[in-house]
Amino acid sequence: MKNVSVKLGRPVNVNSKRQIRLKELELKRKNGTLKRGRPVNENSVRQKELERKEFNRENGIELRGRKVNPLSVRQIRLKELEEKRKNGTLKLGRPKKVKVEDSNEVVNK
Repeated sequence: MKNVSVKLGRPVNVNSKRQIRLKELELKRKNGTLKRGRPVNENSVRQKELERKEFNRENGIELRGRKVNPLSVRQIRLKELEEKRKNGTLKLGRPKKVKVEDSNEVVNK
């Protein structure tokens, strides 16, 4: 017995419309000129919004989320903590239990 290689499957017609289109697509892929997906309309509202957001992000004026109230109790506390961190006076860890003596009886807080 001889080992004869037989081409399996249907024969391909090289001149068919499909094969010609597939060759053109392969050439465009190699050249990098293949366009895929839906084209972008540069004048659409969404594209203008994306451009505005990109501009704001680059210039550091991106406004996202809720505005911070600098006079709130939480923000004041965060400022104080930040100042203590800068000064090096911030103690790390849990604070010690405070013992208060009141008329011979020790009360723990």
